Amino acid sequence: MSIQQIIFMVLSVISLVSALGVVLSKNPVTSVLCLIVTFFTIAGHYIMMNAQFLAVVHIIVYAGAIMVLFLYVMMLMNLNAELEPQKRNWLKYAGAISGGALMVVLVAALRDASMPALSSQSTDIGLIKNLGQLLFKQYVVPFEVSSILFLSAMVGAVVIGKKD
Repeated sequence: MSIQQIIFMVLSVISLVSALGVVLSKNPVTSVLCLIVTFFTIAGHYIMMNAQFLAVVHIIVYAGAIMVLFLYVMMLMNLNAELEPQKRNWLKYAGAISGGALMVVLVAALRDASMPALSSQSTDIGLIKNLGQLLFKQYVVPFEVSSILFLSAMVGAVVIGKKD
């Protein structure tokens, strides 16, 4: 077994355990922290696929901005266990049955699925240098048009939100 396979297995196990921690945790803060670990392990998978730019963007957007938003919303919600309505047992059983049915459908759908072999023809596909060269040589006009569009949207938001 190669070092890449070992790293993949370790990242996969950590990702699955932390994803289960997100779902099974009763404390929302613990759930969010497990979600951050899951995001970092997924970024590790991106790095193993030689997609460094995607890994960095994934960490910045998800582990940074989205997690701050989640924590902010949880602080605003003021969660108290005493004020929560108690769930009935039949809802728990219905959730378990529907989750089991979903698992059966997924296993049946993926049973005959095949994964194409990865070709190692080009190892520099996901590098930032190649993305930048493609973006600023071949797609420079659409890139600049979209930047003007975003700038006008920001100016419009400031004008609309401005007090008289």
